[in-house]
Amino acid sequence: MKLSELLRGLPHSCRPEWEETEIAGVSCDSRNVVPGGLFVCIRGEKADGHDYIPQAVAAGAAAILAEREPEGPLAAAVVRVPDGREALAHVSAVWFGHPADHMRIIGVTGTKGKTTTAHMIRKILEEAGFRTGMIGTMGAFVGEERFPVKNTTPESYELHRLFREMLNRGCSYVVMEVSSQGLKQKRTAGIRFAYGVFLNISPDHIGPGEHADFEEYLACKKLLFSQTDRAVVNRDARYWMEVTGGVRDRIFVSVEGDGDYLGGGLEKIWQPGLLGTRFQLSGRVQGSVTLNMPGRFNVENAMAAIGVTADLGIPVSTVTRALAAVSVRGRTQLVKETSHFSTFLIDYAHNALSMESLLKMLKDYGPERLICLFGGGGNRPKQRRFDMGLAAGKYADLTILTTDNPRYETLEEINAEIIRGLKVYGGQYRIIEDRGEAIRYLLDHCGKGDIVALVGKGHEEYQEIRGVRYPFSEEKIIAGYLETK
Repeated sequence: MKLSELLRGLPHSCRPEWEETEIAGVSCDSRNVVPGGLFVCIRGEKADGHDYIPQAVAAGAAAILAEREPEGPLAAAVVRVPDGREALAHVSAVWFGHPADHMRIIGVTGTKGKTTTAHMIRKILEEAGFRTGMIGTMGAFVGEERFPVKNTTPESYELHRLFREMLNRGCSYVVMEVSSQGLKQKRTAGIRFAYGVFLNISPDHIGPGEHADFEEYLACKKLLFSQTDRAVVNRDARYWMEVTGGVRDRIFVSVEGDGDYLGGGLEKIWQPGLLGTRFQLSGRVQGSVTLNMPGRFNVENAMAAIGVTADLGIPVSTVTRALAAVSVRGRTQLVKETSHFSTFLIDYAHNALSMESLLKMLKDYGPERLICLFGGGGNRPKQRRFDMGLAAGKYADLTILTTDNPRYETLEEINAEIIRGLKVYGGQYRIIEDRGEAIRYLLDHCGKGDIVALVGKGHEEYQEIRGVRYPFSEEKIIAGYLETK
């Protein structure tokens, strides 16, 4: 493909003769440049692609897209662009043949619930007979095949590569989680979303390497709805107007107020092998929905999924059948093998909003004891740890502090802020540093009326310590231990 084809429609400047350069590949990582490739310089939090231009040229790059003029003459064409990230999104879409234009893209955003809601939408679409791709925290999926991704919302080149793969495999829909970081870094630039889903927002992801403050976080979430045809909005969430006010065509869902699709009459279900919720649909559709997931926030997620799929004309019988069957690994995931001991759940909650929602919801089921096992992530905002400790102290009868992903911090450093939060409500706690040992302790010391929440790891199968990821799976720890009983 000629460089001129990649640059068509993109603001740029370069020598006219350079536009005839043949391009053999596109990359924003100098280590992946192929001979004859185009290297796009993007500025990250820790590194600036402009500093790696010599390496890209040494690897055979035929052309460089840069925001500033490189130092000295280069054996490559040089194209100046105003914004490297927007340029990468543009050329990536062209390189892969604009695959997003040939599918309906559904973007889901919110501080919590993105993964669960994306799974729900995908399950309903597939139940209705549509081949559907999905991209998010747990990877990219086409059918049963999973493709690993580095970020919840991948870099734009990877995103369009996945879109092309999904289109080639017959997908007509793609459901994707859209993170605030992905929006801030313009990974979704140029994509037109058929639906944008707003779940909720609360202060999180604020600190070095993330967002400067809540106002910036809010502004980044809002970006999704500047490129959305139709918005599905949780009207029960704060700031819904600020985030989605720019969209003319909105569908409102609600559990407690007005909306196009309403969910009410919530009933708790707690029996061996099931911790779930039943609710009634009203508004544009009527019916009864049973989820094998507990709590109001999962009902809110389900209502968002209903808002999208019912608007697409999928029959309510198909929607309710799919929702009754959907489950999400690491999201209020019931560990059924422990039902003859206690009720154990695995959940990915790793911020204060998710933690408080989870524990408050579980407390409402009326357990003999609510026990929470978690540990704060290292090299993350200290306020998040304090707030999670606050939530645990408020709702849990006992908290087990243990290792999560300490990264480059010690457990003592991490726990200091958590314990400070726990003490506000006089929360009882015990420290068991080894997470596997902590889980086995709970299996030995909990009764049938107890609910145990293993919080923070969710679907992850590793622990990150001092730059090394060590294999670790809570499911495998439990299964292995129960085999000995």
